[in-house]
Amino acid sequence: MKIDLTDTTASKVNKALVQGRRAIGTPAVGMVLTLVIVTDEENAYDALKAAGDASHEHPSRTLVVIKRVSRSPRDRTTSRLDAEVRVGADAGTGETVVLRLYGEVADHADSVVLPLLLPDAPVVVWWPVNAPLDPARDPLGALAQRRVTDTYASEQPVRELSARADTYTPGDTDLSWTRITPWRSMLAAALDQVVCEVKGVEVAGEEFNPSCELLAMWLADRLDVPVRRSLSSGPGLTAVRLDTDCGPIALDRADGSLATLSIQGQPDRAVALKRRETSELIAEELRRLDPDDTYASALRFGVERLIGSPAAEAEPVTAGAAAAEAAPAPAKKTAKKAPAKKAAAK
Repeated sequence: MKIDLTDTTASKVNKALVQGRRAIGTPAVGMVLTLVIVTDEENAYDALKAAGDASHEHPSRTLVVIKRVSRSPRDRTTSRLDAEVRVGADAGTGETVVLRLYGEVADHADSVVLPLLLPDAPVVVWWPVNAPLDPARDPLGALAQRRVTDTYASEQPVRELSARADTYTPGDTDLSWTRITPWRSMLAAALDQVVCEVKGVEVAGEEFNPSCELLAMWLADRLDVPVRRSLSSGPGLTAVRLDTDCGPIALDRADGSLATLSIQGQPDRAVALKRRETSELIAEELRRLDPDDTYASALRFGVERLIGSPAAEAEPVTAGAAAAEAAPAPAKKTAKKAPAKKAAAK
């Protein structure tokens, strides 16, 4: 069921939600959180589809905030809120409200969203594109326990990672980090099978893919070894090779679907490592609402400290990275079972 409201208010939107639930015979629904999606018209459909698929695992109230660009000075001074309320089969397992903000009200989206949040329920804000440099200081981001961005959608992903590190606040996360969860689990499991010291690591993937940098930073941060970032034709992340004193360990995925795990002295194994849809990534992030300390640690390691990274050659080292390099190096870690299990934790 869909209810269209033109030049409306947040109070009328709430009434329409109650009216819609009564009309379909479900006055009470068990929703576990409020998902706020901040996007534009171009990307709204894909974001709504991903949120709808994720709602089958996490029933939620989804609020889509679309700030419409005013074409004339007169339109910029005219405030208007249009809303589309969806309940029942049109909204997955929860309910959806598409909010289109015109004029000055677009600068005060938080005042529109606040009355529509579910009471006593967590709030997650997701920017599929055009995320603010400091999500926690954004008026909408300040309402949330978790703030989800996607550096892959930015024009300069590597530079964006550095900005994320400078402004990180507990509760921030990024879908580029979520994309490498299967890789991190597989590599940690591989290191659990051997007792040897890792000498160096190489991470290969396509250019301008922040997931490659994040995986390289995670390995460098956890193993305290030199990590080289090399380029490949893709798709996405294609290979990780670990040089150990027991022989090489490699995880190669050339086709974006099936990978081969090679460990010295063991037969090669084929493992499923497909590239996941956005709905799967969002569903994974909604499973946990506590701060991701592992992501924070990897992010703060610094892209510029990776060997072969474009940031190391094209961008100046930030003050935080310089201080980190000047600090004493921690004790050498080895690829024994305990560190591997610790590395697997997300």
